[in-house]
Amino acid sequence: MISVTDLSMHFGEKVLFERANFQLNYGNHYGLVGANGSGKSTLMRILSGGMTAEKGAINVPGTIKLGILKQNHFIYEDESIIDVVMMGKKRLWDAIKEKNSLTEENQVTEQIGKRIAELEIVIADHNGYQAEAEASELLAGLGIQQVKQTDHLSTLSGGYKLRVLLAQCLFSEPDFLLLDEPTNHLDIASIIWLEEYLNRFPGTCLIISHDQYFLNRVSTHIIDIDYEEVKIYTGNYKQYTREKELEISQKETEISRQEKKKEDLQQFIDRFKAKATKARQANSKAKQLDRMDDIVIKRTSRISPFFSFDICRPSGKVAFTTKNLSKAFDTTRVLEDISVEINRGEKLAVIGPNGIGKSTFLKLVADIIKPSSGTVQPGHEIYSGYCPQDHKDIIPDNTTPFEWLYSFSPGETVSMIRGLLGKVLIKGEDANKSTSALSGGESARLIFAGMMLQKPNLLLLDEPTNHMDIESLEALGNSLNDYPGTVVCVSHDRRFIESFATGILELKPNGFDLFSGSYQEYLEKQGEDHLDRSMSRSKSEKQKAPRKKAPVDNKKWRENNKAASKLKRTIQKNESRIADLEAQISGLDGEMMDDELYKSGNSDRLKAMLDRKDTLNGELNELFTVWEENQANLDKMALTSG
Repeated sequence: MISVTDLSMHFGEKVLFERANFQLNYGNHYGLVGANGSGKSTLMRILSGGMTAEKGAINVPGTIKLGILKQNHFIYEDESIIDVVMMGKKRLWDAIKEKNSLTEENQVTEQIGKRIAELEIVIADHNGYQAEAEASELLAGLGIQQVKQTDHLSTLSGGYKLRVLLAQCLFSEPDFLLLDEPTNHLDIASIIWLEEYLNRFPGTCLIISHDQYFLNRVSTHIIDIDYEEVKIYTGNYKQYTREKELEISQKETEISRQEKKKEDLQQFIDRFKAKATKARQANSKAKQLDRMDDIVIKRTSRISPFFSFDICRPSGKVAFTTKNLSKAFDTTRVLEDISVEINRGEKLAVIGPNGIGKSTFLKLVADIIKPSSGTVQPGHEIYSGYCPQDHKDIIPDNTTPFEWLYSFSPGETVSMIRGLLGKVLIKGEDANKSTSALSGGESARLIFAGMMLQKPNLLLLDEPTNHMDIESLEALGNSLNDYPGTVVCVSHDRRFIESFATGILELKPNGFDLFSGSYQEYLEKQGEDHLDRSMSRSKSEKQKAPRKKAPVDNKKWRENNKAASKLKRTIQKNESRIADLEAQISGLDGEMMDDELYKSGNSDRLKAMLDRKDTLNGELNELFTVWEENQANLDKMALTSG
């Protein structure tokens, strides 16, 4: 399907991959893995046409439709939700926008009229008059109901924004899906939905993810970027790790053997080069050593960062208190009457479904936003550090990692700042590159370097594991466990939470639960694991399982049969009206092909025809929606009566 030949890419002196050769075949689902900064997003951008490689060739058949889910979920904030989905079909969306702009003109000239007719053909060719209804239906299937679909994307939580962008991908009817960190900002229910969708998707997928469970569920192959190479493994993530561990062991053995041999040769040369009887042998060994220096053995790019958080001073006994804390955005109530007291040294994991207010709670405690009612009272000597979901909220684009970190402590030495950046794997020239060029993982590690420098005694972390590779995730969990201060962390990653949490705050639609103890202890009390995907899945499957048929209720059967007959008559009327509307629209299309219509003096007639067509299309779309609802209800009745 897509073939890659001799693909090479560098950033400065750093080699991402060299002379990569591979093929992506139709129907396979590829998980793309590698350390942060290894080139995963770069490779995806090259394959999608968003970046040009330094060397090599990519053959993508011209008939392939790409559906791209980008890492940045915040680029359509001021667009309406339904419009964001419609943008998935660019040619259709551009035609609709241009037509709407032209029809708003006070005077429809002959030239404008002809252009509108051309746009009408484009819209009709792309089934444009049913497109909005299809986009709306797609959003509704993803849990975003029609009443919300005209709101700006900014009104949704991170997980629902991702659903909208995923709907945009699906609306484009792609053959090849490219998904960059699709599980970031998703709750467990959303991840399960995405897993199930991808397992049904017949085309090709390329997915960047650090979620091992997710990759196990959806991948048929793993593409690994390591040792400056791109290599494809057959099987899911678990199968890949077994093969990869064996490969790493073999490579490390090869490196050790090579270095030991070089050391032995050097010792022989140093010992005998001054002795006449051994000089010839020493020279021979020296030549052998020189030849070995030409052999370069690449090392793995998987390196763990070093996180070590400390506090500038202890806080008071109580870290912070909230009393009747509530927050509303316009008419939408997000949090209501949250009253908690968090003591010094507690490490609180905040869990709950998307949209419940987890990020809002964190921003209220961080004093980034103000409550609608209630209070947040910081404890004595509290000094907080905040890590947002979107790193651009605190890292500007017009600086470098060194400059940004140095700004927090201008009195520190250059070597100290460089050393701290090195600990979080921002080394050498990377310290001076633009922050706009940082990967998601690099940005997260830079924020943690800032916290290590500033030493806050309260860490407020909003989905900190997003964009982080497995090595960084494990290092962060261990460092939070050792941290002497207080932690409040929003996360949906059970393994990460288990590594440090001493308390659980679960936000619910009807209130909240505050539990003191580990996540495992919380589970033993609650009896249900909200972050265990397998349990959530089995519960969902149980709910979907067919029930045993109850004895037939003849009266209820007759009532159902009567209602079904009435609904069938309504559907028949709908279908008749749909046919009539389609005939009227077709007739208008025929009239609008007349060149006379676009001559001067006929602009009022043309405008009237366009208005009439818009009215008919509006009625047709509404009628299609009603027809689909009635047909669905009739299908349900058939299942019930069966």
